[in-house]
Amino acid sequence: MNWLRLLGINFSEDPEFAKSLSNVIGFYPGNISVYKLAFCHKAVAKENLQGFKMSNERLEFLGDAIVGAVIADMLFKKFPYREEGFLTEMRSRIVSRESLKKLAVKMGIDKFLEENEFASKSMFGDAFEALVGAIYIDKGYAKAKSFLINRVVNIHLDLEELENNDTNYKSRILNHSQKEKHSLEFELVSENTVTKQFTIRIMYNQKEISRAVDYSKKRAEQQAAAIACKKLGILET
Repeated sequence: MNWLRLLGINFSEDPEFAKSLSNVIGFYPGNISVYKLAFCHKAVAKENLQGFKMSNERLEFLGDAIVGAVIADMLFKKFPYREEGFLTEMRSRIVSRESLKKLAVKMGIDKFLEENEFASKSMFGDAFEALVGAIYIDKGYAKAKSFLINRVVNIHLDLEELENNDTNYKSRILNHSQKEKHSLEFELVSENTVTKQFTIRIMYNQKEISRAVDYSKKRAEQQAAAIACKKLGILET
């Protein structure tokens, strides 16, 4: 029995949507409903007849686990002599919210999303993971793995560049401030109970140097840190 229909989701067949999506994922989708749900972010989700607000959060949760497993397996085989710490860092760089957001834009996944006044570009990365979850539901693990390796890693990722690129902005600014003996604080400015967004600001020597907003507190911290790093000249602008 279709779990989407049990929850009141009943998307009709959409040949144009299916054709556009097939150009991105490399095969023709079977269950159109689950893919449409993958692009329904919580910021624009509507309540169904049972009063349940359906979004892509569950698919994002599933896709996150699959992406992590596939990338871990790929790195384990590609770097047979590297230590666990290296593999963990490489996986973190590949599956970071910023990396997934860029991948979503490169692949055109962002074009399938409906945006509104509460929209954030972080939803692109959310949609990427939800899409992987949808592929798993529709076609199984092998197809989801094939999509990630053949359509994402082999085409859009440069592992050598990732290996040489330190993108942990929070660690970089923390190390910098400690080395230069400057005060540094990450402060939670606000948490919007409606949009579930966090606003983080960085206080550097008791002065605000940057702030960022995201659905994840950790991602907001990284974004604020990236801005601060550029302002301080820690990164090339």
